[in-house]
Amino acid sequence: MSYRRVACLSTEAVETLYLLGAEDCIAGISGFTTRPARARREKPKVSGFSSARIERILEVEPDLVIAFSDLQADIVRDLLRAGVEAHVFNQRDLAGILHMIRTLAALVGRPEAGENLVVELEARLDDARRRGRELPRHPRVYFEEWNDPLISGIRWVSELIEAAGGEDCFAEESRHPAARQRIIADAAEVVRRAPDIIIGSWCGKKFRPEQVRTRAGWEAVPAVRGGQLHEIKSADILSPGPGAITAGLAQLERIVSQWARAAK
Repeated sequence: MSYRRVACLSTEAVETLYLLGAEDCIAGISGFTTRPARARREKPKVSGFSSARIERILEVEPDLVIAFSDLQADIVRDLLRAGVEAHVFNQRDLAGILHMIRTLAALVGRPEAGENLVVELEARLDDARRRGRELPRHPRVYFEEWNDPLISGIRWVSELIEAAGGEDCFAEESRHPAARQRIIADAAEVVRRAPDIIIGSWCGKKFRPEQVRTRAGWEAVPAVRGGQLHEIKSADILSPGPGAITAGLAQLERIVSQWARAAK
């Protein structure tokens, strides 16, 4: 069975269906959808991310709802009670993203397109890893997902940093799926780990490098001394879908390679 009317409660599902050429299956999208931009013009918005009016989702008559993680568990529970089928993904690493693509492609009857997309994304990752290995130096990178409290990057971000030729300062923390588990209780720990590059991706708001520079003791951080404070928009890297491997990885590669080739 292939589903024909799919309501997508997370942006990466929308992006993936468009890339699969299956956009006609999309009955509704999350209001936080950013990729592709035309989806916001073409598809009705039926939910936020962690909140939704169930009746609005039901209005588009989905035969399947795609959701992401425990953050949408309450929405899914109410939809199931209303008799709607749902599939909840929970990808937290690159392997999980690729598995999501294959599974979603199968659900809408596009398994071949799904496999082709996965092969393309795997090739992008392999090319990046090859270029990363060839860099003359490999910077220590601190990725900040949130600033108050400080939260370090999730697993797929850590893996992308490594693919780009960097070293994630908090790689061990990235294995924790929940943001609250990645809180850096002592800001001085970032100073001790001495990142060469700091990348901010404050989910839903603009990164403020001037705030980072004025944190107590952070003037000693190599990234602060060297002016290596960069932003990658959360829509480009914090959504666990193809865009993280395309737009997010491309920006990471540019930042890391420029540092590596300029460093003495």
